[in-house]
Amino acid sequence: MSTTPSGAGDRLVQVGAIVFFIGALATLVTVAPLFLGTDPFPSVAYAVCMLMGLGFLIAAAGVVRSVWKSSPKRAAVR
Repeated sequence: MSTTPSGAGDRLVQVGAIVFFIGALATLVTVAPLFLGTDPFPSVAYAVCMLMGLGFLIAAAGVVRSVWKSSPKRAAVR
């Protein structure tokens, strides 16, 4: 068990990573029929691939929040 306190954006980074990997898996599944010569998936399947970008944005927001909360100017105010 870790005794380190959780940072301000740690949860956002974790959720962003999960969403990113779901989007990456969806991208692999969606692109596979193009290589296998089968019928492509409907357009909705391609929309699920956008989760990869959304996960990246969520994780980036977590990093920005962590940096914002631990900046020297904000630490001096506390």
